[in-house]
Amino acid sequence: MRIGLLTEGGYPYVSGDARLWCDRLVRGLGQHEFDIYALSRSEQQEDEGWIPLPPQVSRVRTAPLWSAEDDGVVYGRRARRRFAEAYGELVAAVCGAGAVGAVGSVGAGAAGIGGAGGAGLGGAGLGGAGLGGAGLGGAGGAGREARGAENSVGVPDVEADRFGSALYGLAELARDEGGLVGALRSEAAVRILERACRAPGALRVAREARVPDLLTVAAHLERALRPLSLDWYDGDGLGSVDLCHAAAGGSAALPGLLARHFSDVPLLVTEYGVQLRAHYLAASGDAPVRALLSAFHRRLAAEVYRQAACITPGNTHARRWQERCGADRAKLRTVYPGMDASRFGDVGESAESADPYTLVWIGRIEPAKDLISLLHAFSEIRRSEPRARLRIVGAPAEGPEGAAYLGHCRVLAAQLFPDEAEGAHAVGDNPVSFEEIGGPEVPDLAEAYAAGAVIVLSSVVEGFPISLVEAMFCGRATVSTDVGAVVEVIGGTGLVVPPRNPRALAEACVALLRDPERRERLGAAARARALELFTVEQNVQAFRGIYLEIVSQSPVRRLLVDDMGDPLPFGVPAEAHIAGRWTEVRPVAEVRLAAEVRPVTEVRPVTEARPVTEVRSAAEVRPESGGRPCRAPGVPVRATAPVGAAPAGAASTAAPIPASGAVQSGEPAPAGEAAR
Repeated sequence: MRIGLLTEGGYPYVSGDARLWCDRLVRGLGQHEFDIYALSRSEQQEDEGWIPLPPQVSRVRTAPLWSAEDDGVVYGRRARRRFAEAYGELVAAVCGAGAVGAVGSVGAGAAGIGGAGGAGLGGAGLGGAGLGGAGLGGAGGAGREARGAENSVGVPDVEADRFGSALYGLAELARDEGGLVGALRSEAAVRILERACRAPGALRVAREARVPDLLTVAAHLERALRPLSLDWYDGDGLGSVDLCHAAAGGSAALPGLLARHFSDVPLLVTEYGVQLRAHYLAASGDAPVRALLSAFHRRLAAEVYRQAACITPGNTHARRWQERCGADRAKLRTVYPGMDASRFGDVGESAESADPYTLVWIGRIEPAKDLISLLHAFSEIRRSEPRARLRIVGAPAEGPEGAAYLGHCRVLAAQLFPDEAEGAHAVGDNPVSFEEIGGPEVPDLAEAYAAGAVIVLSSVVEGFPISLVEAMFCGRATVSTDVGAVVEVIGGTGLVVPPRNPRALAEACVALLRDPERRERLGAAARARALELFTVEQNVQAFRGIYLEIVSQSPVRRLLVDDMGDPLPFGVPAEAHIAGRWTEVRPVAEVRLAAEVRPVTEVRPVTEARPVTEVRSAAEVRPESGGRPCRAPGVPVRATAPVGAAPAGAASTAAPIPASGAVQSGEPAPAGEAAR
């Protein structure tokens, strides 16, 4: 099948997030064809280039999310009205405004939208007109009916429907007019946002927003909505793939939402780190800015979860976040990340050769890792075990904050542990060392884990603890804090203590340092668990099955006809995309109807089909026996009816897609329903 892989700041860029996971997935599914649609986060990321791509990647399309030139589109009066209505509904849903028409009217004093010389937004202002009548649709003004949303207690969520309808209305406007960048950057957009914040029923913190706050929020919304202006959604783009797989939520999944809206392409969303949680943790600025941006990302996450055919969190911790954000439990499938275990095989299969009194911490040095608590815990450990040593292996996080935190940790280590010497004439040595992968002491990652008898994790914030899984592959006992998915990953094969508790961390480390047999038992159990749950093979196998399941339950969107111009409703079953016995060419003599022989010599694309009025329905050309349509032996019977207009007589004979995705042989197809 053809997969559209959607990323943001990730694959295929060299410095992208989750690039290793995406690359392993693509290489592991060599029987599929992948189109990569990537949003870059910075100019530096684009300059660094891509990683080598496997041959199954047929196309890569990129777009910068960090910059966008003014599209130069000048809206006419009708387009300006459509933008004001759709954008007003969007920000009203974000601000929590009550009535649909609460955005108010946009008067003649509003500034122009779009390029130079744009006319003012309001000659005849909006007058509070809502979207309930004409809708947000395309040039004809007829909007698509929004799929109903419900909250966690089953009550219809009106605000979610408003947000989704407004989002798709903006997308249709961008497709009709050629872009949204100029409109989203206009003064009119800021005025609409201000009216939504001041409307009755808006969030109290939104009503406190000042002009600088409104400008900041408007700029962020313009950046987040840039994917709406891309040309990825035509018939040769995402509209032609069989499945969209978003490697993250948020902006990465936004193109998948539009592909589903415009072309009904099913969407699969994988989140190993919940984007909404990341936005909460990274939120900055004044209270109105944080509240409005959090509300926007919460609405976007809920819409992504609502429209996705399947959601695959990487752990139970992420799954709980998704459920709290409105994800349907029936759509959730936990799929653990796949990691390369071969690089740690030599360390994991060999006997422990490390210094029995050495603790190792590995990761990115940043405040969330709480190395301050680790250093204070190590001072307690040294009182019980004077021979203990601590090796901190890792590089500081990007930016000045990471370097400053590393410097602070070095100063604290020098204060807590002055250089020690065995004698008066010996050189002092500090029991705490700071190292990086690739140095003379730690040439590679496997050597870093091999150097420690116990691996320590002291984080106060953690998603999926990759360093713990790597330590488990190496057969090392671990001591970690109870954050994120740590307990789920460890599963009883290591010691877990509360975060920000140096004494508990010290006691757990001392207990393992004094009991080598216990360390060996825990390390062996940890390696067995990691090999069972966290390998690349299990990850690839899980997604192979999910791909087939989603596509098998989705309708075929391309009409196929035989040499006589008759439709082939079962001509392209889902399995036909996968190599196997069902795709083997059968002799023409085998394909016979009970009362009529009509060999199929070729399958013509929909563009060569005759007009609909000339296409005869199956009921007009196929005899029936006992009220059941006759089928040729060996012909697939998956109920995948062609999409599009059909003759009146075909409506009663085409079978709808059953819940199981296939019609059992010998069962009559349900009648009286139109083909999907």
